[in-house]
Amino acid sequence: EVQLVESGGGLVQAGGSLRLSCAISGFTFDDYAIGWFRQAPGKAREGVSCINIGDGNTYYADSVKGRFTISSDNAKNTVYLQMNSLKPEDTAVYYCAAVDDRYYTGSYFSWQGMELWGKGTLVTVSS
Repeated sequence: EVQLVESGGGLVQAGGSLRLSCAISGFTFDDYAIGWFRQAPGKAREGVSCINIGDGNTYYADSVKGRFTISSDNAKNTVYLQMNSLKPEDTAVYYCAAVDDRYYTGSYFSWQGMELWGKGTLVTVSS
């Protein structure tokens, strides 16, 4: 069974940190790019960061560059998103998503291009 399970969300004060995890099972981890997306109330889902498991390349939205770090533990089939210097505008439900990178030619920040999704974890940053 294909599963992406997010964890690590919670309530944090502005300036604080959280680490999200995405535990993945049911498909060949190395073939995929894994992305983190977020959706705030009343706003569109947006791409935050992505890692290509095969070559290790990472990508970040401008809004999180220098504050968020994506990484993977290939032995554990898990992708992490370390979020530092959090701001109230980072408040959202965070989702991890996956796309088979052997065939994908779209943007890693396009949620429409992702094939598999977790159920999300809520991050709330208070001011």
